[in-house]
Amino acid sequence: MNCIKIGILGLGNVGKGVWNIIEENKNKIDNYLGSNLEIKKILVRDIHKNRGIAIPQEKLTTNPLEIIQDPEIDIIIEVIGGIDTAFEYIKQAFENGKHVVTANKAVIATHGNKLRALAQRYGVELRYEASVGGGIPIINTLTQSLSANKIDELVGIINGTTNYILTQMSDFGMDFDDALKLAQEKGYAEADPTSDIEGEDVAFKLSILIAVAFGIHIEPHEIPREGITKISKKDIEYASQLGYKIKLFATAKKFDNNFEFHVHPTLVPSNHPLASVSNEFNALFIRGNAVGELMLYGKGAGSMPTGSAVMGDILEIGKIIGTNYKSTPLDVVSEKHLNIIGEGISQYYIHTEVIDEPGVLGKIASTFGKYGISLESVVQRGRGNSTVPLVFITHEIERKQLDKALEEIQNNNIINKVASILRVENL
Repeated sequence: MNCIKIGILGLGNVGKGVWNIIEENKNKIDNYLGSNLEIKKILVRDIHKNRGIAIPQEKLTTNPLEIIQDPEIDIIIEVIGGIDTAFEYIKQAFENGKHVVTANKAVIATHGNKLRALAQRYGVELRYEASVGGGIPIINTLTQSLSANKIDELVGIINGTTNYILTQMSDFGMDFDDALKLAQEKGYAEADPTSDIEGEDVAFKLSILIAVAFGIHIEPHEIPREGITKISKKDIEYASQLGYKIKLFATAKKFDNNFEFHVHPTLVPSNHPLASVSNEFNALFIRGNAVGELMLYGKGAGSMPTGSAVMGDILEIGKIIGTNYKSTPLDVVSEKHLNIIGEGISQYYIHTEVIDEPGVLGKIASTFGKYGISLESVVQRGRGNSTVPLVFITHEIERKQLDKALEEIQNNNIINKVASILRVENL
């Protein structure tokens, strides 16, 4: 039996997941490939560190070139994270004729076009299924199963940390700080959770999905985004009373000559399947012009689910090693003829604290009308204090209309505070 040898750059959660999957499912993997799959070397910072798994010490190295330049190694798995060092390692791997599988969303979102071009130049494969949805086969679904479709819309929950936090706030009445602390204790949030809770992680993933689904290159920093740090228990309660749940959504929509994309906390109807996605689970709602609507659901992170996605890419590459097969390169361009509209139009949820006196609601509604804003729902709670909460859901408008109206209302000292503004998505 032939032998396919792999090297792993990094032995964190994902690297350990890959090791465990190969150890547990060795016979099935080898039978599928018709070859013996062997991990030859693994890059680590400290060979003597106790990682809780039994790996022969001779398979560990602190020298990346011992893997990258080894002529026996066919496939390199990059799971060290970060951008610059990962890019250099992947580039050197290509130059040495290695296929590469990565779970690194940051490097693919930032340098995906360069890396795809390099892989094509050196006649090797670059695969990154695990970079977006953990164990969910999102990229393969878009590039293979749905390749006959024009994708019109992607909307989804693609960050397990924020979804876990919002679930604790929604289902158990926790406030944000306590829910974040619990997520850290459970291992769903990093010690520094900034990238997750501020939406940066989702922007990286959405950039990759836009390239894969629409063939359009959008830099992650160009994606309008907002995290979940301003969402309060009150927002969760009011959303529920209005028939919604709050989720952090990644959204991309192509319609007519327009292209809309953004990352925002969003109210979704409680009866929509995305509203029921809880805890660390992820889901992506897809609308194609042939398939219609479908949703992919599963664990979006974790050692074994993400390791499973990495292994799927390895097995695909393993089947073509020794053949003349070359995958069709992903055609990603900076789309010049489209109207890039970023946030686009939306319904909005506005939670305000207003002066408790007669006529306030009428004055606010009148000012909204002046700026072409009509209201779908209004919720008013409590009396007896100097200010009371007043919650609106608008019909579809541009955000700049809303901002101008709220500025005028605040200048007239009617609203004491705008506590939060969230998008509303009626899918």
